[in-house]
Amino acid sequence: MGDMIRMTMSDGAEIAVYHALPDGARRGGLVLVQEIFGVTDHIRELCDEYAADGYEVLSPAIFDREHPGFEAAYTGPDYNRAVELARDLHPFVQSLDDAQVCIDALKGKGPVFITGYCYGGSVAWALAGISDDLAAASCYYGSLVPTIYADKTPKCATIAHFGRYDHGIPMEGVEALIEKAHPTAQIFVYDANHGFNSDRRKDYHEESADLARERTLALFRACGG
Repeated sequence: MGDMIRMTMSDGAEIAVYHALPDGARRGGLVLVQEIFGVTDHIRELCDEYAADGYEVLSPAIFDREHPGFEAAYTGPDYNRAVELARDLHPFVQSLDDAQVCIDALKGKGPVFITGYCYGGSVAWALAGISDDLAAASCYYGSLVPTIYADKTPKCATIAHFGRYDHGIPMEGVEALIEKAHPTAQIFVYDANHGFNSDRRKDYHEESADLARERTLALFRACGG
């Protein structure tokens, strides 16, 4: 449904962005932030699904500066390269800036929402804490949410999704996040592992993925979408 376009970011870099137009009446804009594996066919499929629900979607290829066209598998050398890009080569703050540029491109047309998965889940939560241009945020298993950004109260209505059996995001941290009781945020825990939303991964959990999506769409619609 969508197409790859080019957009100029705040640092002057031109990067690829997947753009999907809404099917039928437009409910709002949505910025969808990738996992560390790039704007893969899975991410593009998610964008198309949200477009089918009425959202104009932008998904920036945030590693384009360091590795143009990067799309990785979940294991082996691809996985190692993805980790290197996310942890060592690409500044996290640049991902926030890229997402904000996409928000800026959408906000003149109506409410704007953000969602993200893994790395993108952390981006979505962090941006919800600093941007004045978001109507709501839905953050999937972002490892930085219960750690670096746990004390940051989102400025917009925000939900976060975590897997109970995610060894990379210990439940102690998630429980501590819940105890902070941010007035704008709600935290959901699923009987699943990390990456439960992706049907390309061994830890895909269909029941949890469906429920998280229902909650995401309900939030967006309650907030003007």
